[in-house]
Amino acid sequence: MSSPMAFVAARRLRYPLSGAFFAPGDLTDAALVRAIAALSSDAAAAARSPVPFQRRNATSLVRRLRVLAAFLESLEESYYRHPPRLPPLAAFCLGELYIFVSKAKLLLEYCSESSRLWLLLRNPQVSSNFHDLAQELATLLDVLPLDDLCLAEDVREQVELLRLQCRRSNLFVDPHDENLRRKIYSFLARFDAGEAPDPADLRSTYVDGLGMGNASACCAEIELLEEQVSNQEEDMDLSVVIGAVALTRYCRFLLFGFQEMEVESSCGDQRKASRKRPSSQGSSDFSLTIPKDLCCPISLDLMKDPVVVSTGQTYDRASISQWIDEGHRTCPNSGQTLANGGLVPNRALRSLICRWCTAHGIPIEAPDGAEVSAESLAAACTSKAAIEADKATARILVRQLSAGSQESKAVAARELRLLARTGKENRSFIAEAGAIPLLCRLFQSSNPIAQENAVTTILNISIHDGNKRRIMEEEEGCLRLTVHVLMHGLTAEARENAAATLFSLSAVHDFKKKIVDQQGAVAGLANLLMQGSTRGKRDAAMALFNLSTHPECWCRMLDLGAVPALVGALRDESVAEDAAAALQLLVRQPIVAEAVGSEDAAITNLVGLMRRGTPKGKENAVAALQELCRRGGLPVTRRVARMPALGGLIQAILFTGTMRARRKATLLVRMCRRCESPAVMACESSRGSGFGSGDASVSMPVQVPVL
Repeated sequence: MSSPMAFVAARRLRYPLSGAFFAPGDLTDAALVRAIAALSSDAAAAARSPVPFQRRNATSLVRRLRVLAAFLESLEESYYRHPPRLPPLAAFCLGELYIFVSKAKLLLEYCSESSRLWLLLRNPQVSSNFHDLAQELATLLDVLPLDDLCLAEDVREQVELLRLQCRRSNLFVDPHDENLRRKIYSFLARFDAGEAPDPADLRSTYVDGLGMGNASACCAEIELLEEQVSNQEEDMDLSVVIGAVALTRYCRFLLFGFQEMEVESSCGDQRKASRKRPSSQGSSDFSLTIPKDLCCPISLDLMKDPVVVSTGQTYDRASISQWIDEGHRTCPNSGQTLANGGLVPNRALRSLICRWCTAHGIPIEAPDGAEVSAESLAAACTSKAAIEADKATARILVRQLSAGSQESKAVAARELRLLARTGKENRSFIAEAGAIPLLCRLFQSSNPIAQENAVTTILNISIHDGNKRRIMEEEEGCLRLTVHVLMHGLTAEARENAAATLFSLSAVHDFKKKIVDQQGAVAGLANLLMQGSTRGKRDAAMALFNLSTHPECWCRMLDLGAVPALVGALRDESVAEDAAAALQLLVRQPIVAEAVGSEDAAITNLVGLMRRGTPKGKENAVAALQELCRRGGLPVTRRVARMPALGGLIQAILFTGTMRARRKATLLVRMCRRCESPAVMACESSRGSGFGSGDASVSMPVQVPVL
């Protein structure tokens, strides 16, 4: 799929006329005319999609493109009859015409594919873009030497008339569009003042003005706006766009309620399930033709990370990178020499690929270096108007949780989950609105989606420190029900998010013992650590680590089966580092140290982590062994000292490990030396005199996932 821009991807949600444009430099005159004609056809096709706003400007631009198409057709026919070379000035003007048509195509695509509110908020700027194109075309036609071209008389007259029309054209900003834009700003101003806009005015604007006649339309608009927020339009006030998202979300429930969304949620759940299906289905079950424009010209496969090279052609990053690495210096599609090896992400095409994959239930992963998420930007760019609109939405959702049907409650839980993803203000007022006990009731729901969304909402709410105490102390039964989901959740994601919730709550020291004492909590985490998915194991390991930082929990965790699970997790690279950190704390209790030291598997796994782990994993492993020898006494120390290859591993850590790892390794050498073990004699000469006595800190990540 080619693009007319060099060095800059055709980014749908940025200024459509920004970036550097070029005309093909290695084409014959006839080929250049055909290329412009083909591009004009593409531009006309882009205009077939309905444009929600800028209708008059878009219609005028399409009419001009049709006149140019007739001009190019006449010029092409003249070349079949008389093929002389074009004069230099005419050839230059045709190159500029190629650039003009490229810009026109991008501007029309921008208007047809952008969200309604985004286009409305940018109404003056986009109107200026249309006017700038008209002036650019007028200048081009002023310079174009029509006398040197063999044109039909009627075509020549059309071109002359087009030039005059473009020269006389004025900037046109649609009054109807401007009135709607001002209404949106007035609604945000009302929320900014702490007042809700009049529902009748909202209905008139959204239904009659914007054409959003149902909840599905509002939902689609929210998704488009959030996508455009994530693209970070440079000259757009994102706080206004975030406010528009919040306003549309509020209107979605205020104007259309929940009845239609009940049907939509079931469809959405089916789409979600289809996206989770493995992509390796047999052809008898799944047959789909991938659009050619979404395929890489090199591999002919669906592009995962489309990028633009210096010639303006688009390829999948992996394929074109391999092509360049093999020594090629030309564009595979056009044969032109690559001016440089730069690869610019084609975000517009990436967005189209994501939409196509979503529509057909095909999973697609974000490329490396993906853009900042809409959630993080929303949190950073929020405004008082957005906060007040979200508060009003939360009150509607909480009322539905309290008195709605079971289907409506499931929808409300899902929407609260999404609302709680961004900003401490959202998490705070959702809890203040009374959502926590109502969400906890859904923990025992027979609807797996409702249960999953409810527990994930509690997880997101719990990230706010003020809500942790409300969940643990003020809302009776919330901890017990969270453990119920951990043990008996209807979906794997629900169980994993329950574990993540316990991890979040255990960040408060006073709650750790209460969690350990809750029946099933430690056993559920241990079971998830042994049998869960990679993400579930990670959540369980971090929660167990947090709990192990409380000395009064050590013996209970041994009795409840946490220690064997942590020992087994040392063999899993995804959680070995966290498991070793937790064991290093637990073995400070002599009873735990004796139990761990009596198992060959525990010592073997820790030594294995010293060999194959990350720098932090090796540090935690040697620290756990040192603490194990210190608390477990001489019998445990002898078992450790007799481990094969221990001396070489300690020596490697003494030379290459972190500062803390070297300190712990030195202490471990001293303890093992007392047993007169030959395995560590070789390390004696490597011991430095600058290592102090052991430090008790364990470095661990404490970030809670937002889902």
